[in-house]
Amino acid sequence: MIKFHLTIFISFIISITYAQDSTQTKPFTFSGYVDVYYGYDFGKPQSGTRPAFLYNYTHHNQVNVNLVYLKFAYAKNRFRFNIAPMLGTYAQSNFAAEPFYLRHIFEANLGGKLMKKKELWLDAGVFTSHIGFESAVSKDCATLSRSILAENTQYIETGIKLTYRHNSSWTFTALVINGWQKIYWIKGNSLPSFGTQITFQPNQKLLLNYSTFIGTDNPDSIRKMRYFHNLYAIYSPVRSFSLTLGFDIGTEQKEKHSTQYNLWYSPVFIIRYNPVSKFAVAARYEFYSDKNGVMINTNTPNGFQTHGASLNLDYIIGEKIIWRMEGRILKSKDEIFVWNKSVSKYNYSLLTSLAISLSK
Repeated sequence: MIKFHLTIFISFIISITYAQDSTQTKPFTFSGYVDVYYGYDFGKPQSGTRPAFLYNYTHHNQVNVNLVYLKFAYAKNRFRFNIAPMLGTYAQSNFAAEPFYLRHIFEANLGGKLMKKKELWLDAGVFTSHIGFESAVSKDCATLSRSILAENTQYIETGIKLTYRHNSSWTFTALVINGWQKIYWIKGNSLPSFGTQITFQPNQKLLLNYSTFIGTDNPDSIRKMRYFHNLYAIYSPVRSFSLTLGFDIGTEQKEKHSTQYNLWYSPVFIIRYNPVSKFAVAARYEFYSDKNGVMINTNTPNGFQTHGASLNLDYIIGEKIIWRMEGRILKSKDEIFVWNKSVSKYNYSLLTSLAISLSK
């Protein structure tokens, strides 16, 4: 059985990066992030939580903290490490299946540069995912809430990552990881999962990305292989405007050793515009189809087939403070949403957030 253990790599990475020079100053950095929100679901769920397929801004009619973390980083010459503990409703929702002592890890990794004159890095630990153009950090995303696509792919992964930056345009990454959205190893599983990422950025206006995942989310006894592809493009012809196009498609065996597969996919379209320096608006359209309930199980005749649209307004108070507001509509083929003690095909929500970045 192959498992990832961080301690195995510590002495190895330090040994290959021990040689130092004095070209870099202030190797230690400290940063942080606080994201406080209020959300209102017009379906008035008695549970006080938003639909179960959402993992950010999950609480209805409450002021709460979605994410707060403190990050300590060290980078000098051929050695680097990052550690960032976190709290918030995002951690509670997204890591409920993890052992308690692992539920508050946002990042914990270290790495070494393998070649002095080549940008080839080996990193090991807990990382943000190599899949997708959205993360749990709202300020880095075009919209306040995450797309359904992002909420139902990996936010984090644990394992080994080899990254090669060929030049200013091309970056290639290969990963061996513990599984799909896993920190702790899946009990009873003897197979690691694998990932790849290719990023092409010929200039500041265009970014193209293709990421993959091959692996399983099950123990050996019921193993179903999963194959996932993530593609996106971000185009910014001018600083005040950006267009994001994303498409995910995945397949998973219907049962162990099966030659039949369940399919799910999701296109996303986001446009963002800064008419003036202090304000930005963004609009999103998305569709998520998972008829067989691989990622989102509804136990309804048509499975999860949902369209979504949202409109954002951002007020950029300062370099490190942003106030965001969003209205969102979701429409499903089946009645899967709570609506005043009944069910509906529609879900309407309003969300606002104040996010502050810290750095030193």
